Amino acid sequence: MRVRIIIFAALNRPFAEWNEVFPNAACVVSLIDRLVHHSQIIAIEGESYRMKEAQERAAQRKKHSTKKGRSK
Repeated sequence: MRVRIIIFAALNRPFAEWNEVFPNAACVVSLIDRLVHHSQIIAIEGESYRMKEAQERAAQRKKHSTKKGRSK
């Protein structure tokens, strides 16, 4: 009997860069092997909306902190 499990993983790094996140190379190879075995991979190209929004918020915070620093 085969059990079907659905796992959805949204990743912001390609598999080739996982060694930067996980320092143990053997762990990375095993993890990727188990994730992609019998799986479908959909690669979405383009700018990340979350990253864009985070950068905009950081710019706003920087802008506000600069204004506060000048008013003192």
